[in-house]
Amino acid sequence: MPRFTNQTALITGGTGGLGESHVRAYHAEGAKVVIGSTAGGLSKATELAAELGERALAVRLDVAHEDDWAAAVAAAERTFGRVTILVNNAGVQNPATTIESTDVALWDRTLAINVTGQFLGIKTVTPAMRRAGGGVIVNIGSTMGYGGTALYASYVASKWAIRGLTLSAALELGRDNIRVNAIHPGVVSTKLIHEPAAPGERPISDFYDPEPFAIPRLGDPADISAALLYLTSPEASFATGTELVLDGGLLLGPALPIGVA
Repeated sequence: MPRFTNQTALITGGTGGLGESHVRAYHAEGAKVVIGSTAGGLSKATELAAELGERALAVRLDVAHEDDWAAAVAAAERTFGRVTILVNNAGVQNPATTIESTDVALWDRTLAINVTGQFLGIKTVTPAMRRAGGGVIVNIGSTMGYGGTALYASYVASKWAIRGLTLSAALELGRDNIRVNAIHPGVVSTKLIHEPAAPGERPISDFYDPEPFAIPRLGDPADISAALLYLTSPEASFATGTELVLDGGLLLGPALPIGVA
């Protein structure tokens, strides 16, 4: 039997490079999937749901809006009966800029989507998971939440905040049979890496080279999806407040070159 039969997974940012990978992975493992997307991506989400069939539902979900969250969770319960898995995947990268030159509106937008969006997801889904008898929440962070990066203060600050949010939620919800964990990807091959964050900028892939690190390649969305499936499965029933770094050794620094003894 597939691992997630009779489970319902709500995935935000469900049509992006990571999000679509997660949606397909859960669906392949038997789950009912709720594909959250902003209004701009809703047609793609609807197409994906139609492709996957009756165990898939597309919902409009701007994660920074509490009303959207309430409507999405209600639609999931109405259609599939319950919500047992939440993947807080939606996020944005800020254009490269110094703190001094950062517009407050840019700062507010980055934190609204990356942090407030995850906070609202946890807040809204918790009663639904209690009704279901428990569940698992996974927040998608970043290795940029483990240090500082010049020109990306908004994004870095948001990813540090996700770490604290995850640990606090794990403490609050553990006795409700709700586990809360986080995955912190390194550089994964998605549009976020291969396309500029703003017109006229160079994409991250132009200046990031994985060659010095222990696993000298970009991550693949499937790498993250596989870890996500584990953390939300019964095999990880003893894991809460876990922060799983998947970065090919990026945070470790340069690896010993081949042939050096």
